[in-house]
Parts: sequence; C-alpha cells; structure tokens
Amino acid sequence: MAHDHSHAGHGHHHGHHHAPRNFDRAFAVGVLLNSGFVIAEVVYGFLSGSLALLADAGHNLADVLGLVIAWSAVWLSSHSATATFTYRFRRSSIMASMINAIFVLVSAGMIAWEAIERLATPQPVAAATVLIVASAGIVVNGVTAWLFARGDNGDINIREVFVHMLADAAISAGVVLAALATLGTRWRWIDPIASLAIVAVIIAGTWGLFRESLRLSLDAVPQRIDQAEVAAYLSKLPGVTQIHHLHIWSMSTTEIALTAHLVRPAAMIDDIFSTSVAHALEHRFGIAHATIQIEATPNDHGCGCARSWRFADRSSPVHDSHGQHVHSH
Repeated sequence: MAHDHSHAGHGHHHGHHHAPRNFDRAFAVGVLLNSGFVIAEVVYGFLSGSLALLADAGHNLADVLGLVIAWSAVWLSSHSATATFTYRFRRSSIMASMINAIFVLVSAGMIAWEAIERLATPQPVAAATVLIVASAGIVVNGVTAWLFARGDNGDINIREVFVHMLADAAISAGVVLAALATLGTRWRWIDPIASLAIVAVIIAGTWGLFRESLRLSLDAVPQRIDQAEVAAYLSKLPGVTQIHHLHIWSMSTTEIALTAHLVRPAAMIDDIFSTSVAHALEHRFGIAHATIQIEATPNDHGCGCARSWRFADRSSPVHDSHGQHVHSH
C-alpha cells in the first residue's frame, strides 16, 4: 500500500476575495465612533423618554462589544502556532461570531419585552431630540459599515460586523421616521411600535449569521462548498477508484480545510499528483488546506464515520456508500 500525504495551500488562497489584510484601523475607528454615539443615545434617550432611542443604543452597545470581540479574534488568529495550538487561534474568529450573535439576540429580546410593556402604558416622547440624535446615528453607522464593506464576502466575522453596522444605519433611519410621525400625530404608541420594528430588523439580520457560525463551530461543510461536487472532481483524477474519509470544514471564518483518502490501485508515491490536486482544490473550491492520502487498496477501517465514494464504472451515475446520488459537474 502506498501512502502519499500532501499538505498544501497553508497560508491564504488566491483570487477568491480581495479583502484588506488588516482591519485594525477600521476596528479602532468603529469602536470610537460607536462608543461615543452609544453614550449620546443613552443620555438623550433618558432625557427624551424615547424607548426607540434607548433600544437603538442597546443594539449599538452590542455592536461595540461585537467589534471588540471580533477585533480580538482577528488579533488572536494572527498569532503564530504553538506546540499546543498547532492551528494557531484560527477558530477564535468563529467563536467571536457566535458570541456576538448570541449577545445581539439576547439584547433584542430585552428590548422587545420593554416595548410590549410600553404599549400598555405609553409614555411622552421628546420627538425633536430623538430626530436629531437618530439622524446622527445614520451617519455614524453608515461610516462604520463602509469601513468594513471590502471584507463583506471573505470572512463571516467581518461580514457580521458589516451587516450589523448597515442594519444599525437602517434602524436609525427607522427611528427618524418614527420621530417624524410622533411630531406630526403626537401618538405615544409610535415609539414602542418602532422599538418592536427595530427588534424584528435585528433578529432578521442576526439569525442567519448565528446559524452559520454555529454550523462552522460544529465542523459542518461550509455552505459555499458542495461536497458532492468536490467528490465528483476527485473521482475524475487519474487512477482513482474510490474516495473515503472525505472531510471538509472551516478552520476559521476565512480558511477551509479538507482531508481525503483516495484509492489508486498499484499507485506509487507521487508528489506531483498530490501537489496538483491540492493546488486545484484551492483555486477551484477555495480549499486552502488540503491533506490527501493515497492508498493502493480500499481501507475505510470500518468506522462508519465518513461517506465512501466508489467509481467502478465512470460512465454510470456515481453513488456513495449510502446510495445517494453524486452529481458530476
């Protein structure tokens, strides 16, 4: 039996996204701008009696903490590997994304509870003050979102920051509209209703990111990767008759890893083959960390922990060991 282990692509993959390497300045500016704005919202929220303004302050406070957590995760991920943390601290970015999402969802629940109580006993609101402060919020959140816009597609940790800041700008716009409506009608129930609308926006913008960060923390195949398509590609490689122990997971919010055992009867150690496979996986699927083991005979060890793909007849449909169809592209 010939075993050929290929470890390629350790670093960054090329051509898949163009996010800046360093977001330190964006984080610093975002934390300072939003911290100052949160203080202003809390002060004027109490002075004006506006729950919508306080709700927006609560969400912005969550985002300030989220910025700090995400920044810390980026900093940790940049550290060198150690004897204990051989993959450095890459997974900290996934943990940061999940913690941030949970914090925001809990904050949204607290805001919703207070808004429901306010509906039962509406309070007077200084709508003109709310209008001015919320208008400033559109600018602050819009600028912060713009700072992270270039990283929107490459890293869910950075994308979460971008989405939250953009949502905050929209929420501030909603508070402005609520303040205008209150000025025009003097209806006290508008403010708590606006608060509930803010909660709905928060949940809608956060739930998907929470679900994805949870998937990544459990080593699920990343959503943008089609495992069957990867298996179909591997099946077309010269001499491959079976694939087993194919695992694809996220090492961090930006890096994807793969391990696979490829059965190539009578195969010898072939560094060129393994290197070319790792290179193709990186450039075709964005999988930058590939470990390929070549075997001369099937050997799945009977653990049942991974699917096994067999390709005895390449002209017929490809199925895994569970009988599910695998589409070749």
